[in-house]
Amino acid sequence: MDARQIDQAEELLLKARLDHQRIAALPNACRPKDEAEAYLIQDRSVDQMLAHYGGDITGYKIGCTSVMAQKLLGSSSSVVGTLMSAFARTGPAEISADDGFMHMIKAEIGFHLGQDLPTAGQPYEAATVRPALATVFDAIEVADSRYQEWAAIGPAQLIADNSSDGFWVYGEKFGDMDSLDPADHPVRVRRNGAWAERGRSAKVLDYPLNVVAWLANHLVARGTCLKTGELLTTGTMIAISPAEKGDIVESDY
Repeated sequence: MDARQIDQAEELLLKARLDHQRIAALPNACRPKDEAEAYLIQDRSVDQMLAHYGGDITGYKIGCTSVMAQKLLGSSSSVVGTLMSAFARTGPAEISADDGFMHMIKAEIGFHLGQDLPTAGQPYEAATVRPALATVFDAIEVADSRYQEWAAIGPAQLIADNSSDGFWVYGEKFGDMDSLDPADHPVRVRRNGAWAERGRSAKVLDYPLNVVAWLANHLVARGTCLKTGELLTTGTMIAISPAEKGDIVESDY
């Protein structure tokens, strides 16, 4: 895939976002054949979104971290998207129903990096990334997609579309990591005052720190790394479903 094809794909995805007009799929001429090409499109898309919306990169979102999500999207591995300040909100937050196409709710555990995770002599594991985590926090991702049939489009095109990014709301950071074991932490989601979805952190690659390790290794393989100050969110602990206009959604950890 050459630079012209990357630009063509990025322009179509940005136009769909700005014009509020979904596309069926990227044309064959600029459709990524694999995840490597998809991330090249994503990188270019993020550059253009930063130029249009302003702000900066704040970290990463990791998706397809549960068996349920991988089956739904036809993926055999996790995927990464870029978090940008223009779409991040500190809870409680109000998001317009007119922004985006759908509002798929994901309750997630997030982390704030206290130190870099650069190239290492061996792959990162949960135990070796834990010292780099400064704080943990609760988060709700409000996922979106520029594709008409987002669940059937395939992982490469999802990645190109910044892994179905929408908005991201995060709560207060908790710094006493030694007193917290996120291995099987519960979450409940309340909609309009009534309890709805329930989940546990063990759904995300069995342990949220496994997700951090996966991301650290993924970025090293791409020639970069997790850096001090970045935020990351580790995937949905609940079955994803849309919120409707007027809904009040709360996550309780």
